Amino acid sequence: MPLRGSRAAGPWGRLPLWLLVAMAACGARASEITFELPDNAKQCFYEEIAQGTKCTLEFQVITGGHYDVDCRLEDPDGIVLYKEMKKQYDSFTFTASRNGTYKFCFSNEFSTFTHKTVYFDFQMESACVSIHEALKSVIDYQTHFRLREAQGRSRAEDLNTRVAYWSIGEAIILLVVSIGQVFLLKSFFSDKRTTTTRVGS
Repeated sequence: MPLRGSRAAGPWGRLPLWLLVAMAACGARASEITFELPDNAKQCFYEEIAQGTKCTLEFQVITGGHYDVDCRLEDPDGIVLYKEMKKQYDSFTFTASRNGTYKFCFSNEFSTFTHKTVYFDFQMESACVSIHEALKSVIDYQTHFRLREAQGRSRAEDLNTRVAYWSIGEAIILLVVSIGQVFLLKSFFSDKRTTTTRVGS
């Protein structure tokens, strides 16, 4: 179930939170949201969480008054897991003890004329694991391509070495053949000169 939110009854009514923005560093079920919290108002968010999932809630008041807000987190049975009053920022990590909808609320009800801007980041371990696996796959692909590149480079260097040796061998053979031809021609002219001398005498 996607994260959703509502405001307490009053002039603001009930507000569904489809402004789930984005997906932060830990994947599809991690959410970063910045919202306006009017004076004398309360904003709650709901998240369906499976038992055993490790979750972290971080929040900070960005603007307004003394930069403080009340925060409360409850499990599906209404048991309070976290409660802080007039906090500027904080972080709380817990492991879900059961399946169900968990609720966390930010309240500015103690303020009569100052509205606040609140940022929070809600992360779940399962999403982080998915991101970790995705990153691991990317690293594996990169390693595979690096190995293939190294293998190709090694083959190219080996082929280049063989071509160099073949060229040197070819040059040596040509040199030997050339020297042999020179000696053969010298021998031919020497034999011809000797035959001419014998005929004349």
